[in-house]
Amino acid sequence: MSPRPCARPPARSPARPRPSAAALLCLVLGLVGLVGGLVLVATAPARADTDPVGVWPLLPVPEVVHGFDPPASPYGPGHRGVDLGGRPGQAVRSALPGTVTFAGPLAGRGVVVVSHGPTRTTYEPVAAAVGVGDAVAAGGHLGALQLPGSHCFPRACLHWGWIEGETYLDPLRLVGAGPVRLLPLWRDRPAARSAAAFPYLGLVRLALTALALPGPIPGPIPGPAQARGCAC
Repeated sequence: MSPRPCARPPARSPARPRPSAAALLCLVLGLVGLVGGLVLVATAPARADTDPVGVWPLLPVPEVVHGFDPPASPYGPGHRGVDLGGRPGQAVRSALPGTVTFAGPLAGRGVVVVSHGPTRTTYEPVAAAVGVGDAVAAGGHLGALQLPGSHCFPRACLHWGWIEGETYLDPLRLVGAGPVRLLPLWRDRPAARSAAAFPYLGLVRLALTALALPGPIPGPIPGPAQARGCAC
């Protein structure tokens, strides 16, 4: 009898490589960050979408010499408005329509305040061409920029402020030149909001366990600061 030929083992499809623990970890952390970001955006106030549309108080569009830096406390250091570069005698305009509630010298410099309902804008140093009770349109003439009292002395500049109640706001938002943010300014909102939106980080280990990774994951699960260096 001729020898029986050996049976060939059934062909196997090539094994698919399993993703590494590091790659899966990066994926989970990315999903966690996405969910947390969506929660923050969903809970952020709609103020940025409801800002009124104003005009620059100086023309042509001026240089922003000093930006907005509100203080951490009512009497703390900071910059409660913006300084716009200009020249002595330059026309100062109202950023929004409103009513003049103050026009005159204050602490050695000319100041004009215009009320816009829940908010008001301030302009200094200005030689006022309007009086209390005058109605002004957006772009309406308020007076002339002065050099004495300038925050940028010996250079002339307009200190422009925007206030809601006792809260200072960034006036550049009125002309679409403020900082672009998906989240609220933490100085106006409790910082605990950001921490409360990230309870998901504690679920990372459970998610990795459910993935049934081959072998143990070396080392501890990295925290948010360490995860920035993850080679995803």
